Amino acid sequence: MKETFLKVVKKIYYFKDKIAFYPSIIAFLGCLFAYGMMFAESRGFSDYLFEFAPQLVISDLETARTLLTTFIAGLISIMVFSFSMVMILLNQASSNFSPRLLPGLISNRRHQIVLGIYIATILYCIFILVFIEPTGKDYRVPGFSVLLSIVFMVFCLGAFIYFIHSISQEIQIGNIMNKIFLESEAQLKSEIDREKKQKDDFPNTENWTVYKTIAYGYLQSVSDDILLDIAKNYNIKIDVTARKGEYFYENEELFRTNKPVDEDCVNKIHTAFVISFNELLVENYILDFKHLKEIALKAMSPGINDPGTAIYALDYISNLLNLRIQKKDSSYYGKNDDVLVRIQLVPFSSILHQTFTSLRTYCKNDAIVTKKMLSVLFKLKDFSTNKENTDAITKEIELVLNDAKEALSNQNDLNEILSYQHL
Repeated sequence: MKETFLKVVKKIYYFKDKIAFYPSIIAFLGCLFAYGMMFAESRGFSDYLFEFAPQLVISDLETARTLLTTFIAGLISIMVFSFSMVMILLNQASSNFSPRLLPGLISNRRHQIVLGIYIATILYCIFILVFIEPTGKDYRVPGFSVLLSIVFMVFCLGAFIYFIHSISQEIQIGNIMNKIFLESEAQLKSEIDREKKQKDDFPNTENWTVYKTIAYGYLQSVSDDILLDIAKNYNIKIDVTARKGEYFYENEELFRTNKPVDEDCVNKIHTAFVISFNELLVENYILDFKHLKEIALKAMSPGINDPGTAIYALDYISNLLNLRIQKKDSSYYGKNDDVLVRIQLVPFSSILHQTFTSLRTYCKNDAIVTKKMLSVLFKLKDFSTNKENTDAITKEIELVLNDAKEALSNQNDLNEILSYQHL
């Protein structure tokens, strides 16, 4: 039962990043409110209100119709303008920064809510306009409902002003990188704090039973809660050998158990894995390293040639690497002192290499960016307390220096880089 519920939750979580998710919900609420007001008006709500507060009721039929039709036409125009602006800015972000940033910009919840407010108000005005059907000279206009449409229209104008301000801020590269960094920082700090309370005593899994993937795509996330519950209920230990962020084909190794389990248990374990063909979920900080790296690479492309942005991106990469180096290459989960689940992660050395290989290749001709890469690596080396990580950083420093020797023709720049010492 719990696995079924979690499947539904995962589906909802996947759809919540779609641009139509929140607008659809808000529009539906707008329809419900319109029907509620129509029901209240059919019970003489405006007649009752007219007796005690006539200033809150619009009683003229033509005025009501004119207001509603004007609001509908105006809101449609505003919505089209907003949508056009979003498309232009998304195209600009894709061209100047990285196409990988588009899912994050599209799934901005605040912009979805603004779009939902537009649609809900349009539907409300349409329903109230249709509801106005004069039956005689004594017919009472649903004046309070029309007054509410004015209130909603004013609210929409405020939302439009907010949208213009928000989208202009959202597209700035500094704000984009800061958002990426803050999301990853929060996740890494949370995992580092949790690791301090968990033991890492886990047996050798070489001879354990191997189970393979039943789907292909990127491993987006793994639910440790589901795996831990299954491990407790079936009295087993689970070793997740697949690493988040990596691409998998069908029938590749996914996890191991210390003893064979039945098909029902295997199916339950599979529900803990989210495998998708698109790299969309924010829980995987590996993707954030990719995003920041690609922003730096795009900035250094000949068409843009913006080393300042590349250096800015390297500062964020440096901070994330300083956090990642504090984290173990595997996460452990258990009950009391007994570790039941191990989830293997992409090693720090692999993250470092994948990040700096592209940066070295495309930035080696710029002495300033090369020097910045060395600064990041030297600081990271000082911060490292693990010999394996230190060796990986040292190797990367040597590779940066070797590439600089081959790429830089200006001897003064090369001498400064070769003699660079981290203070």
